[in-house]
Amino acid sequence: MRKISEVLRLTYEVGLSQRQVAASLGLANGTVATYLNRATAAGLTWPLPAGMAAAELEGVLFATPSQQAQSRRADPDFATLHQELGRKGVTLLLLWQEYRAAYPTNTYSYSQFCVRYRAWRSRLKLSLRQVHRAGEKLFVDYAGPTLPVLDRHTGSVRPAQIFVAVLGYSNYTFAEATWTQTLPDWIGSHVRAFTFFGGVPQLIVPDNLKAGVAKACRYEPELNPTYAELAAYYGTAVLPARPYKPRDKAKVEVGVQIVERWILARLRHQAFFSLADLNAAISTLLADLNHRPFKKLPGSRHSEFLAHDKPALNPLPPVPYEYAEWKHARVHLDYHIDVDGHFYSVPHRLVRQRVDVRLSASTIEILYQGERVASHPRSARKGGFTTLPAHMPLSHQRHLEWTPGRFLNWAQTIGPQTRTLVEHLLERRYPEQGYRSCLGLLNLVKRYGPTRLEAACQRALTLGAYTRRSVASILEHGLDRVSLSSPPPPPLLVHENLRRRRIRVRLEWHFLKQPFFAASVLSPVYEAGSREHEVWGVA
Repeated sequence: MRKISEVLRLTYEVGLSQRQVAASLGLANGTVATYLNRATAAGLTWPLPAGMAAAELEGVLFATPSQQAQSRRADPDFATLHQELGRKGVTLLLLWQEYRAAYPTNTYSYSQFCVRYRAWRSRLKLSLRQVHRAGEKLFVDYAGPTLPVLDRHTGSVRPAQIFVAVLGYSNYTFAEATWTQTLPDWIGSHVRAFTFFGGVPQLIVPDNLKAGVAKACRYEPELNPTYAELAAYYGTAVLPARPYKPRDKAKVEVGVQIVERWILARLRHQAFFSLADLNAAISTLLADLNHRPFKKLPGSRHSEFLAHDKPALNPLPPVPYEYAEWKHARVHLDYHIDVDGHFYSVPHRLVRQRVDVRLSASTIEILYQGERVASHPRSARKGGFTTLPAHMPLSHQRHLEWTPGRFLNWAQTIGPQTRTLVEHLLERRYPEQGYRSCLGLLNLVKRYGPTRLEAACQRALTLGAYTRRSVASILEHGLDRVSLSSPPPPPLLVHENLRRRRIRVRLEWHFLKQPFFAASVLSPVYEAGSREHEVWGVA
């Protein structure tokens, strides 16, 4: 640094000669004379003006004519220029022309205008050196190059993706091959990375790939629900790098580059026939990479990891995270939701509501407003139903309780005749067809009591009227209290127009102001072709 201020102080304040000043400061006599002459020409004496720094003093004394001319030129407002360049169609040439129009004299040429603007812009993007603490951050990303895996049978080639994770403090590196960069492989690689490190860092810094970040944002990125659940399970946090800011994850960028050079490049001539074989080869070279000594620092990645990162990592949970996906569903009117073609029940009060669904390999969990409301074993049967009776309305639960045994036991509590009639009602192709008749028959006990219902069933059985309607009619007309007397069967209806036909005659007659009764009579058979007619007669 030039000792201009000391030359002026010793000359004007102390009063030394030029030779004495030169000897005191170790300068040549000509240098001292030059400093004094330039100070005299600039009108400077001792003491110097308040606030004048050494750089400003040097600029005043040693400014070239061109620099002095430039200092008198009008400087453009570079901040405004930078903002204007962000508009569509605006160029530096246009801005320079506007600058020349605003300042007709003492302006910069176009080349100097561009040089000074670029020099100003270069000072905007300063690089902040990141300081990493032990066990704090884990940087994760995928390498650009892939490795081919051959199929022994078909000869087809499938590329394998390379997942890389690097601890910020020790640079301890984990790498493995997966088939894809989709969510299941992304989550699985994180779980295996935590197992490899033997602990969990405080923070994970990923890129903005779709498997990890559902919606990228500079300020409030939205994580994939499964990724967020993974972080919560392991007690860590996720801070995605800003979009288009690779310096936010510079550690993994360098780690990916090292993996490409020291692992992938070495495997480029080898043939692999399974993903397991490829990962075994990667694991061998990865151990060599982590144990390789640093060139400028003592130790290696492995030694730094054992000394600093590993003690600072959070412990692993007892059981590794089980992969699960999250979906949204709408509850249908039958209080079921559709998940991959299978229908699962939820409490009926949530009909038409939007619920969250967590799908693991073996379980379906349904949550409403963050609270779990249902859980089912996962089923792969398309079009099938998984229903819990507790999710059904009370009326639907009672309907499910309808079984032949339940109706027979209920009828037995009333009497044996009632049970026999219920057995007749259930003697159909499908017992469910008689459930409603049985329910209607047995509910008559609420109105007439068990004694009258038992007597009415006995009368209906005697007459062969095995219907609920017949029993209800008997009770309504009080016939259960009347002794049963059967009149002689009426004569058969024989007519010349009915010759040689099969006739089934059901006779029902009424006696005015007399009790109603019915009888069914099957007539003799008259053979006449293959047709059969049923004739209803009322007398």
